[in-house]
Amino acid sequence: MFLAPRFARPLPHRVTSQAFCISIRHYNVASGSRFKILFLGRDEFSCHVFRELHAARDVWDDIVIATNPDEKTGRRGSQLSVSPLKLLGESLKVPVHTIPHTKPEFKQWKLPDPFAISSDPPANHAIVTASFGRILTPTMLDMFAPTRRLNLHPSLLPAYRGPAPIQHAILNGEKETGVSVIQMLKWKEGIDAGAIWGTSRVPLHEGAMFPELRDTLGYVGGRLLVSVLRDMRVGKSEPQAPLGSAPHAPTISVLDSAINFGVMSAESIVRRHRAISHQRPVITCLSSEKTVQLHAPYVLNTPPDSLSSVPGTATYQKSTRTLVIRCADGSVLSVPLIKQEGKSLMEAKEWWNGAKGLGLVHDGELKFLDEFVMFLTR
Repeated sequence: MFLAPRFARPLPHRVTSQAFCISIRHYNVASGSRFKILFLGRDEFSCHVFRELHAARDVWDDIVIATNPDEKTGRRGSQLSVSPLKLLGESLKVPVHTIPHTKPEFKQWKLPDPFAISSDPPANHAIVTASFGRILTPTMLDMFAPTRRLNLHPSLLPAYRGPAPIQHAILNGEKETGVSVIQMLKWKEGIDAGAIWGTSRVPLHEGAMFPELRDTLGYVGGRLLVSVLRDMRVGKSEPQAPLGSAPHAPTISVLDSAINFGVMSAESIVRRHRAISHQRPVITCLSSEKTVQLHAPYVLNTPPDSLSSVPGTATYQKSTRTLVIRCADGSVLSVPLIKQEGKSLMEAKEWWNGAKGLGLVHDGELKFLDEFVMFLTR
């Protein structure tokens, strides 16, 4: 039977409790041993998953967090970046262990007690990863039974295997996404390629931004994980092999933020902003070779008649107080906020006046650099 789960808090991403389904069976969960869980994660997605898991006290007997160590960031290490999962664990009074800073050191990392068991791991020991960002070694995985090695992945596998599934689902204009609980395999056997213990679908609405979609998938994924673990306790879970191939989701790079007005429509540029602006603002380039960040862009349905039909041509529109830019397919992008390289974020009018002062505007128009991607990679 498929039932809509009930949430104790409102969901982000304009999702109601009727918008997705998780397979839930009704049974006496006291019939199986509760789990001792080692939970590995780092970011806000893993925090939402962990909150749901932590609240399900019928599932676990003991729970331990392992996450990334504090890192010095910013200019000259002036700021300290702390794992959100570490802060959450400490607030919930859950034991928190930190992994080594580097990947080579991580390969030698010893799992915390009581999970460092080299042979015959207990059936109630489970390891769960959610947006962890590190590949577990065969030695680490061997300390858990194969069916107790779980990863929560924010996509409907096999679609969007890889480190950036949420971003690529938005980039590609998907109408639906979701979460999957999969069995972790050893690295040589494949990444995000294990048997699937459960999935839950989530509609992807047209205006979804990465942060709100990430939060929704975290809530839904946490509930799905709890459902899978409850099934495991009574032996009613049977994983399914993933079928076929699907789009991959590689790491977001600086090239993903580069705008090519000649081939990208205004709609696709807005999707790009919604998908990656939390990591990298979308950027273009002036003829002076100064980069320009475009903030809060949207599609302009009623562009000025005077705007050139040549992609990459821009002008200032007084009625919207935005910079309007011709894109592929005749579409037009409207940009209210702009940050030029070496300058602070400013409103479009202020930036436009500065561009005129630098002699970049001719006959009321400005042209952004062609072949911007080639400029970035040279």
